[in-house]
Amino acid sequence: MTAFMETLRTRWTDANTLVCVGLDPEPAKFPSHLQGDPDAVFSFLRDIVDATADLACAFKPQIAHFAALGAELTLARLIKHIHDAHPGVPVILDAKRGDIGSTAERYAVEAFDRYDADAVTLNPYLGRDSVQPFLDRADKGVILLCRTSNPGAKDFQDLDCGGRPLYQRVAETIAGDWNGNGNCLLVVGATWPQELASVRSLVGDMPFLVPGIGAQGGDVAAVLASGKSADGAGLVISSSRAILYAGDGEGFADASRAAALDLRDEINRYR
Repeated sequence: MTAFMETLRTRWTDANTLVCVGLDPEPAKFPSHLQGDPDAVFSFLRDIVDATADLACAFKPQIAHFAALGAELTLARLIKHIHDAHPGVPVILDAKRGDIGSTAERYAVEAFDRYDADAVTLNPYLGRDSVQPFLDRADKGVILLCRTSNPGAKDFQDLDCGGRPLYQRVAETIAGDWNGNGNCLLVVGATWPQELASVRSLVGDMPFLVPGIGAQGGDVAAVLASGKSADGAGLVISSSRAILYAGDGEGFADASRAAALDLRDEINRYR
């Protein structure tokens, strides 16, 4: 088992949580006392990380939210803070990279060496060579899009591929051919419980990153019924906005903690 997988499974059992806290900074939504603070992005997210770390199986910073603000150094600083202050909680860099050749290699360096992420999200639709540099990092997690949570997912992911939808072929290929190091996970959206169940039936206990709970409307009970593994785990259930922006005053971090606690407890009721 890879270092990332071992850490993740430890969080599932020892911390009794499947909650992944998404870190998607939108300064316009920050509390008023942080408006105008040049270090507001770091301060806001650091306080939420510290308030929710014991409730999280992972943190998932979304790279575009930092890059759009010119805050890549803040992202690196935040990940270092997580590793230093909460070393048992892995960091998933939500980047959805996908390219070939030397570019794929550089994206792997970006995720794992520049940012020191424990795992990264990727787009598999350029084929195996586009993700091979990530697969080769056996100690890291490789999280591949399969059936995503957005409404437009059906445009391509549901297309007939030899009598079965393309996303099922993707799941089988990753589970059967790409997972030699045991470091692959699949992204399957909470908004599609039927599809979630079909992927689970194809790949056994391979872990899933599940976006779509909270602001996107995914149902916790349906996700657990359709997607949990045989041991009642196997899921990294991500919530971003519903946790980050649960409060808008100086007690914002306490409000975020309460939201994460509510989600953890709701998930655990169905495990």
